[in-house]
Amino acid sequence: MSAIRTILLAEDSLADAEMAVDALREANLANPIVHVEDGVEAMEYLHRKGRFADRSDEDPAVLLLDIKMPRMDGLEVLQRIRADERLRRMPVVILSSSREESDLVRSWNLGVNAYVVKPVDIDQFFAAVKTLGKFWAVINEPPVGEG
Repeated sequence: MSAIRTILLAEDSLADAEMAVDALREANLANPIVHVEDGVEAMEYLHRKGRFADRSDEDPAVLLLDIKMPRMDGLEVLQRIRADERLRRMPVVILSSSREESDLVRSWNLGVNAYVVKPVDIDQFFAAVKTLGKFWAVINEPPVGEG
């Protein structure tokens, strides 16, 4: 395994993004965190386009993805990732304030790895993100011979 892989955070709310980054940092993860503000930027990052054209070839360890974002929502990002031969095995965790059953069902149907409803309680949010960060960034490894 090469360098420590990035955690990609796609979140349009700066306050929520800061909370997620703080929680990941509090978990003492060494992974670099890249924050993008919508689904279009997330796809540009994953496909190394625009301002991300010079990034390393290694895909993120995990994508933390909000659903309700401008330009391209998280469910469309998830659908595109799962349809992409190169990206389809990348772990995707939805971090959303949406409690709509349709969002949850569609996320699972599209192959999300985990779905976390952003709680109002900041301590619960920190605990959930820290646990997810440790699992996906440290424990998760792609299957041998794949990825």
